[in-house]
Amino acid sequence: MLLLHSSAGRYGADRQLALIATGLDPARYRALVVVPEAGALVDDLRQAGVETLVAPLAVVRRALATPAGLARLARAWGADALRLSRLVRTRNAALVHSNTSVILGGAPAARLARVPHVWHVREIYAGFERWWPAHRRLLLTAAALPCVSEATRAQFGSHPRPQVILDGLAFPPPQGAESLEGLRPPRGLRREESAAVDTIRARWSLAPGAFVCTVLGRLSDWKGQDVLIRALADPRLRAVGAVALIAGEPWEGRARTDELRRLAASLGVEQQTRLVGFVPDPEPLYAASDVVVVPSTRPDPLPNAALEAAAAGCCVVASAHGGLPEIISDGRTGRLVSPGDPGALAAVLAELAADPELCRRLGAAASADVTARFSPQQLLERVQALYDHLLTR
Repeated sequence: MLLLHSSAGRYGADRQLALIATGLDPARYRALVVVPEAGALVDDLRQAGVETLVAPLAVVRRALATPAGLARLARAWGADALRLSRLVRTRNAALVHSNTSVILGGAPAARLARVPHVWHVREIYAGFERWWPAHRRLLLTAAALPCVSEATRAQFGSHPRPQVILDGLAFPPPQGAESLEGLRPPRGLRREESAAVDTIRARWSLAPGAFVCTVLGRLSDWKGQDVLIRALADPRLRAVGAVALIAGEPWEGRARTDELRRLAASLGVEQQTRLVGFVPDPEPLYAASDVVVVPSTRPDPLPNAALEAAAAGCCVVASAHGGLPEIISDGRTGRLVSPGDPGALAAVLAELAADPELCRRLGAAASADVTARFSPQQLLERVQALYDHLLTR
């Protein structure tokens, strides 16, 4: 199976690619992975014994939405088609699986090599209505269109080809791990269960009694880190000593990090805001947190940050759109709030700060629910059943 992926980090889609590539039944399938850049994902896959190539790939980025950028993308798309089709033939690949819908070269390469093409849709194209009709037509040329959530599938209307295949829990390897084998939920070191949590909190200068609200994920203009910072300025959160622990890095450069620092300073909450960069093993973050917040301002397809935090037994507060309501049931396994509304977020967080037992109950219910519905085994079974169907057909 030739698997194409658009990045090489250890964020959600990267780890889903690793889960698929390392979890295929070796008696049936073997993965050959191509990514456009070197990075942690490449190291992890190679250590796990998965052949991984680093080669140019045509990937749709917002930065390319200019005439010159689109021209470069078109040239890269054509080069990909030829290069990847040769790779399919020389390595006798039976199928091409593009692991995100922003990878363009897999479709023409599969067509030239006369093998099936799977286009995995992990994106919701809200805000890109001008481009979506053309991209939708292109995506529908694939032999199969697995979508990570019902919200993602709904973009295609009533067309029968898109189908929902939920992601599986795919935790990053602990630091120093030699492979991706033994993927497991975090051990669940919780604040109320271990005195060691105060030591963990001290790592990020968090007072033992602070009400810690954590966001994990890429720093971007739509992941909502700014919404949490604005909520911190609300008197209700100031009264409970709330602190924002923000883990993640921008796609490139430091511009977004600097913007968030300036925002916190302008609101007078710089002392309550911790921007800690990318944390490879999130377990200490979960242990240090009272609540994990997923405040996406645009519809998030199925954020791994919410899945993993819920599986770890954290109380999750998330925006009520995209795939998040498919992970969290409001009032039963977490809380949902209006997207982009700092006041609504502050109100819910203040309620939870006043009721630690409610936080615990919601986190426990989420852990039981999410680990059952989003098991890695279920994802692997459905992906391999899809491969079986396409290759038999």
